[in-house]
Parts: sequence; C-alpha cells; structure tokens
Amino acid sequence: MGKLDGQGHAARGLWNLLHEWHIMCREHRRSALPLAAVDRQMREARKSPPEGFEWLSLLPAQACQQVLKQYQAAWKRCYAGLARPPRFRFRRRARLAVDVPQASGLQVIRRSRRWGVLSVPGVGRVRFRWTRPLPGVSRGVPGRLTGARLVREVNGWHVVFRIETPDVRPEPHGGPVVGVDRGVTRTLALSDGSFRDLPVLLSVGEAGRLLRLERKAARQRRARARGAATSNRLTRTYDQIARVRARTKRRRDDWAHKVTTGISREFGLVVIEDLRVGNMTRSARGAVENPGRQVRQKAGLNRSVLNAAWGRIGAHLAYKTAWEGGVLVKVPAPYTSQRCHVCGVVDRASRPDQATFLCTSCGWSGNADINASLNIRAAGLSSMDVEISGLPGTVKRQPSGEAA
Repeated sequence: MGKLDGQGHAARGLWNLLHEWHIMCREHRRSALPLAAVDRQMREARKSPPEGFEWLSLLPAQACQQVLKQYQAAWKRCYAGLARPPRFRFRRRARLAVDVPQASGLQVIRRSRRWGVLSVPGVGRVRFRWTRPLPGVSRGVPGRLTGARLVREVNGWHVVFRIETPDVRPEPHGGPVVGVDRGVTRTLALSDGSFRDLPVLLSVGEAGRLLRLERKAARQRRARARGAATSNRLTRTYDQIARVRARTKRRRDDWAHKVTTGISREFGLVVIEDLRVGNMTRSARGAVENPGRQVRQKAGLNRSVLNAAWGRIGAHLAYKTAWEGGVLVKVPAPYTSQRCHVCGVVDRASRPDQATFLCTSCGWSGNADINASLNIRAAGLSSMDVEISGLPGTVKRQPSGEAA
C-alpha cells in the first residue's frame, strides 16, 4: 500500500497548499481566484512541478480536482454555520483519503464470497473485503456506482463506494408507537418495558492490553526530556493504542446500526428527546480567572455519554425510520426524568437514586428510565395529530409532514 500512502499524503499536501493560499488571500484582503483558474494552475503544476513539489504528480488529476472541491465545500459549510473553518492537516493526525470520482475506471469484480477487486488510478488492481451487494456487480441490486473513496484508518485502508439508488417512497409503517430514553446506566429504555444495552466492547484480555499500553506510554512520556521530539518507540505505542480503540469504535458503531435498524423496523412512530449532545459534553474546566467546579465528575459523565453514542443513535434513527416508512419525533428533554407518567407531577425527590422512580404524589414506583420513556412517548403523541386504534400504541393514521 505504499503507492496509496503516497497519494494520500499528496492529497493532504495539496489541501495544505490550498489552505495557505486561502489564508494569505484573506490576510492581504485579496479576492480568491475562481475555481476554474485554480484547477488550471494545478494541472500546470502537475505537468511541470516546481522544485520541491514533485509529489504533486503522484496524485491523479481527478483526485486533485476532488481535493479542490472538498476544500471549497468546507468553506461553504463554515459560512453556513454548519461546521468549523478548515484547518491545516498534520502528517501524524491527518486521516488520509484518495478519491476516485468516476465509476468507469473502478472496474469492480467480485472474485469470491469474501473478496473483490477494483482498479485505482496510479496504483493498479487492489483487493478489498466484500461486505455488501453493489449495484452493477451483484444481481438484482437497483442503482449504479458513481465513484469511490479510499480512506486509511488505523487498521489499514478501506474503500467507500458512492452509490446512486432510485428514489422509492416506502409504504407508511403501521407499527406501534414507542418512546426511547437514552441513558448511561441503561443505554436505551423503551416505553414497552424493554431495554437495549450497549454490550461490553472489549474482552478482558483486550482491556488489559489497552491498560498496559497506556501505562507504557505514560512511562515513555516521563522518560522523555522536556521539549524533546516524540520518539519512535512512543509513536509505535500510540499506534498500538489507536488500533485497540479503533476496534472499540467499530464495535460500538456496529451495535448502534443494528439496534436502530431493529427499532425502525418494529415501530412506526419513534419518539426521542431533542438532545444537544455536543453542548452536553463540553468541558467544565472554565477559565483561569473563573475555573469550573466538579471538573473530574463532569469529565467522567462526558465519557459515559460519548461512549453510549447518543448522537449517533439519534442520527441513525432519523434516516432509518424514513427508509422504513415510519416517523421520528423529537420532543423537549426537560423534566422527562422527573415527571411521573401516571399523575404528571414533577418532583426531583421522586428520584431517590439513579435507577428508581418513586412518585411522591401517587406512589407509583418502577424503573426511572422506563418512566422517562413513557413520558417521552406521551409528549410525542400530544405534539402530533395521531389517532390510536383499539390496540394500545398502534398508529392508525400517519400524520401529515414527516418529522425529523
């Protein structure tokens, strides 16, 4: 994969050149060149690269154009308030990626049940692990391939295919209504009384290996002189830690996909809290003049919330319910965990501990997360014009205007 690494670093270097040019234009109050002019200059630099920029010829012309388009799109998202400004991409921390924007040059062939082969310009034929049917290659799969993107993770290179599928409107889902409460102790609590808990992501041996590697990295950092560069041994330890943590991330993503697919297929109307996970997990350190309080406790809570993948679960449910013909409704989050779903009284004293709800008004007791999910379900139904049939929790008529 040496050629792919070279193309990935060439794409990273081109991004940095574009970023430096853009920052220079802003500092000197100069108007940026049109996209066509920048593309023409890139083509000329690839044909006859200046001294020190011979690496530009490693990247195919179409991949260079994609880097330019992505940089322009990054600034548009920034100006629209959807993302932060583009930043310089460092060699160690950058996520290498190479684009193949045209599907005609991919020439994807399935060799066996588990392996396929595709063509990458400047690299040749590359074998990849076959994980799903692809249109144009697998039989009976509608749509077509429009391109691919090769991304290097800590465990190697991965290929992501761009697929164009026909726009088919699904039939309305006639399943029951469910409220979903996202928590830390119990990851997902459903209003039907069931739970969907995140499994243990690392085995005992893997967790022990991660702990040993982190302690090893701490010893190597202490042995390093102040201001000295990171040694190769410490870098290698960091890479080993990253591979173990990447395994955790992949397993968490796999669980989130599976559980959200099951919920969207089983229920026709899914109600969740409208949580701002990014704001909830911000640091509580504060400033030097006004430091925060209970910073270590807040840091532990942030890790638990991020490990439970609250934001990813909400994002998956948003598009998967639409795919299945269902509806996703988001309701305000305040007081859903302190309100009794039977009498509606809000009292903080009704939560004697994290897992128990004991109403101080009517005396109802039960699991606190189930009580919150029932409140979420009731809030979603009250905010929509939905008729309920004789069976409890069954949607008889879908509301107009599909939410979220």
